[in-house]
Amino acid sequence: MGKLGISLYPEQTTVAQATAYLEAARQFGYRRLFTSLLQLSGDHGRDQLAVFKAVVAKANQLGFQTIVDIAPPLFKELGIDYYDLSFFHDLGVWGLRLDEGFTGQEEALMTHNQYGLKIELNMSAGTNAIDAIMSFGPRRSNLLGCHNFYPQEYTGLGDERMVAYSQKFRQYGLRTAAFISAPSADHGPWPVSEGLPTLESDRHRSIASQVHHLRLTEVIDDVLIGNALASEADLKAAALAFFCPYPTLWMTTEPALADLEAKIAFSEAHLYRGDASDYLIRDTQPRVRYAGQPLPAHDATGILHRGDVVVVNETYKRYAGELQIVLRDLPNDGRRNKIGQLTDEDLALLSLLKPWRTFMLKRVAN
Repeated sequence: MGKLGISLYPEQTTVAQATAYLEAARQFGYRRLFTSLLQLSGDHGRDQLAVFKAVVAKANQLGFQTIVDIAPPLFKELGIDYYDLSFFHDLGVWGLRLDEGFTGQEEALMTHNQYGLKIELNMSAGTNAIDAIMSFGPRRSNLLGCHNFYPQEYTGLGDERMVAYSQKFRQYGLRTAAFISAPSADHGPWPVSEGLPTLESDRHRSIASQVHHLRLTEVIDDVLIGNALASEADLKAAALAFFCPYPTLWMTTEPALADLEAKIAFSEAHLYRGDASDYLIRDTQPRVRYAGQPLPAHDATGILHRGDVVVVNETYKRYAGELQIVLRDLPNDGRRNKIGQLTDEDLALLSLLKPWRTFMLKRVAN
């Protein structure tokens, strides 16, 4: 299973604040830490290394795996050689994220470091750099991928592009990661506070919906909150979404929702039937489990719209109890009870559900 992570920027916090944040995140199952050395340049930057080391030491003590963001100029700034990564080993980090690419040979070379440090590549570059790196025979067990985050609104990756870039890494069997944004957090590494997601479409989603979005793409292993310091409520919401057995879509419910319909919708996970229709996602198991129980018709007229959630009522005989989600508008002939509607933010995720995949529905307050 993938890991859930947070981010810290030591130059913008104290060791005490960072420690409290790490401890809060740990209790919800967070085990990765992203941080950056890109801001640490000149004399001031060197002074900040002491704070950085203290934060990483605390993270290690709590069981976090720390990845530090670096770039080629930083090697020169700190006098580091690609053949000798002892500087990063001494910092106590788990691995390095290369914000900018090298030629391919350097990245491959660094994966053979004697300390077992992980080398994490920028997945958002969208080039064939990974092919070049693989041609130099890297140690794959030390090679990872992670997308960028985007502080500036309207600059995040598009959904299709992120998936396409990620699939290249998946083809090589590499572990992948991407960032989500906590609405409660107020800073990142740069003086811009417009969120720090990988996907632009996630910028204004709830944090739980962002997590489920990345899960539904099926191309991301690790999920990291890019901005700091997220509230305990956001940390918990992201963790519940990440560790939930299956991706979840949220819906509002109709006032006439019956107890049996609520049980059908929310008590168990749903399997998207494999012989898929263009009009409906079907979970046929409830009609077996609840066969013969009364499901009288209600809210069973008018037009059904994309994202409407329905339960087939008893007038449809053997199909009664089947849960369906509408994909295309269709007339309701009286045999389907509309029990609710996907929320606007999760309606956009409906197209990511795939036949034979399992998912869950949860109810939000009306």
